[in-house]
Amino acid sequence: MEHTITVTTVQRTKAASNHHIQPSTQDKIGSPVVSQASRDYSPPPSNIPETPIPLCKLELQSLPVNVRTIANPAPLGLCAFALTSFLSNCVALNVGGMKVAGVSMSLALSYGGIAQVLAGMWEMAAGNTFGATTFCSFGAYWISFSLISTFDDTDFTRSTVDPLCQNELLMGLFMLGWCIFTTLMLLCTLKSNLAMFSLYFFMDMNYLLLGIAHIQCNSHGEIPVALERTGGIFGILAASSAWYNAFAAISDINNSFLIVPVGHFPWSTAAHLRRVKAKEV
Repeated sequence: MEHTITVTTVQRTKAASNHHIQPSTQDKIGSPVVSQASRDYSPPPSNIPETPIPLCKLELQSLPVNVRTIANPAPLGLCAFALTSFLSNCVALNVGGMKVAGVSMSLALSYGGIAQVLAGMWEMAAGNTFGATTFCSFGAYWISFSLISTFDDTDFTRSTVDPLCQNELLMGLFMLGWCIFTTLMLLCTLKSNLAMFSLYFFMDMNYLLLGIAHIQCNSHGEIPVALERTGGIFGILAASSAWYNAFAAISDINNSFLIVPVGHFPWSTAAHLRRVKAKEV
């Protein structure tokens, strides 16, 4: 009886030593495996042979995933807005005595309009909702502005008592509508940086003052010069701020010796990450 128990124990010991846990297909391609200290609760192996996975499928599973990268479209949209806003507000400031320039209108349609819409589409592909909304919207603004300025002499308001003032009133409401939109976008920059906040603040004041100026026209179709020029000054500041933000987004240590600051707010996410890294060092 003792001899039988001993033989049975030896046989069980040999069977346990010969039984190895076969790595699964996932283990072969680099997935985490079960710890050696844990027990094996898998069912005993059956006599049915497992279907081997083709080598080509294993190679495809182990191939690295290529992430598609896209260039930053924000500098293009910012530069397009800056140049178009600069020329348009030079007209508002009556620089050189010009009222409407064909160069300004064609630039508003092509560069300020179409280029900004394209930048907004690329921002949408990059997953930036804010950039897609602002660039597409302001691109549409410049397209509509160029069309309004081009077809301003039509007979749409000739039947009114004061057609000149009626046109200015419509333009004023148009500007105030964009002032409301810009205010909403301004509120979305409160956690970004000072450079971006300044851009939308100057734009907001530009639309507000120009809208009020166009609404307060007289019977001769003239608008208050002081308000128009003050709005034009804010427009020039907005254009300068847009160029500044564009340069800050383009320049880095690989292409420029001049790296301009954007002034992150103390409560912004970027400033918080910098403080965390400083504490780790």
